[in-house]
Amino acid sequence: MLQRPQQQQEQQEQQQQQQQQQQQQQRQQQQHHQEQQQLQQQQQQVQQQQQQHQQQQQQQQQQEQQEYNLLAISCQQQQQQQQQRQQQQQQQWQQQRQQQREEEEEKQEQQQQQEEQQQQEQQQQRTQKTKIIYSDI
Repeated sequence: MLQRPQQQQEQQEQQQQQQQQQQQQQRQQQQHHQEQQQLQQQQQQVQQQQQQHQQQQQQQQQQEQQEYNLLAISCQQQQQQQQQRQQQQQQQWQQQRQQQREEEEEKQEQQQQQEEQQQQEQQQQRTQKTKIIYSDI
């Protein structure tokens, strides 16, 4: 059945319209797809930023921990040095005390010896005197 030219034209126009609509739909879909991609990219960027931030925080924490450890170590070292100094001082003090004691003991011994000597001398003198007296008689 032959179509009239007007009908044909209408059909053609309809087809063109449909095509245009389809093209528009495709464009919209593409646009939508692009928007989704952009969104995804933005989300990825946000995630990356978050990760970077976390990494920075971790680094900072590690640094703080290291600094704290260093401080603790230096504190320990200082304490140890102080203890060593105290021990040395104690040792020196003990040595000095011992020296003093020894010196005192030596002095006492010398004194005793001197006293004994004096006593002996006195004794000798006495006996001599008595001898002299006896001899006189």
